[in-house]
Formats: sequence, structure tokens, C-alpha cells
Amino acid sequence: MAESNDKQTKRLAVRLATAALAMFGFGFALVPLYDVFCDITGLNGKNFKQGAAEISTVDRSRTVKVQFVTANPADMPWDFKPNERSIRVFPGEDKQTAFYAKNPTSNWMVAQAVPSVTPSEAAPYLHKVNCFCFDRQPLDAGADTEMPLVFVVDPELPSHISTITLSYALYDLTESQTVTQTNINKDKGRASL
Repeated sequence: MAESNDKQTKRLAVRLATAALAMFGFGFALVPLYDVFCDITGLNGKNFKQGAAEISTVDRSRTVKVQFVTANPADMPWDFKPNERSIRVFPGEDKQTAFYAKNPTSNWMVAQAVPSVTPSEAAPYLHKVNCFCFDRQPLDAGADTEMPLVFVVDPELPSHISTITLSYALYDLTESQTVTQTNINKDKGRASL
């Protein structure tokens, strides 16, 4: 009887450990899955990168004000702000701006910006051609950087929308990046054995 309980306990422990690993793996995979989902649906202002390349006409009969807003969660110590609070663009024209980031800590860190577009009706019409939000941003301790953004407002933007707000939340991914790097280094070590 005691032997049966030991087997059941071990089986339960293995199942729980497997479930915990599966949950960690799923959590780790959420960022890339979110990116793919948002690219497909246009959710949160993430649009097809190639969408802007198809726009060839500039509508000079009107302008659209694009505002830039940044936010950091409480645990993200970086200084993060747009170089310009807003700019006016003709729909169809490529526009470039940049955001400033500084890591004031004494540690190397990695961050990822997550965009959001308001009003949500405008999200499918704001195409980010090149955006720092597409990649993780590593910064050494005390370092700062300019992060570029190239975008275009689609001329098909409904005429009642005259202002678009593009906001970014900057998240600390240092721990997950360190775990990934550690696993890559372990795999390289195993491969050389």
C-alpha cells in the first residue's frame, strides 16, 4: 500500500512539474504569439509592415495630427519619451520621428515597446514601416539611444478622423532575455560535447 502511495506521489510530482514547465513555456511564447496575432488582425496598432509599401498616393487636401504618448509600468525605470509630442502629416506620405530612451540603472537591461492606437478605428490605417517596437531594445547601464519610427497614414483613413494617438508602453524583458540567453548558451555547450 505504501509503495502504491509512493508511486502515486511521484506520478503527481512529475505531472505538476510538467504542468509548471508547460505554463512557463506558454508564458514565454505569448509575446511572439501576440505579435503574430496583432500583425494579422491589426489589433493594438500593429499592422502589416508591407501595407505601407503599397501606398503610392499622397492626399495633400488634408492633414492628420499624429500624437505620441509613452508610459512605463511601475517596475520599468527607463526614461522614455517621444522626441516630438505630435506632428501633422499628409495621408500617404512617409514620416519619420524618433523616441528617446535612457537606462539610468547600473545594470544592462532589455525592453520591448508595445504600441496602441486611438481611436481604435484608425489602427488599420496607421502603418508602421519601421518601428523600434518590432524588436527588443537592449541598453547598457547608463546608456541612452534614439529609437526610430517610420510610419504612414493610409489615405483611406475615414475623413472624420483628424487626430490619431500612437502610444507606447515600455516593458522590462531583461529577466526573460537572460533566461533565453542562458538556455542558448547551455544548448551550445551540449552541442559541443
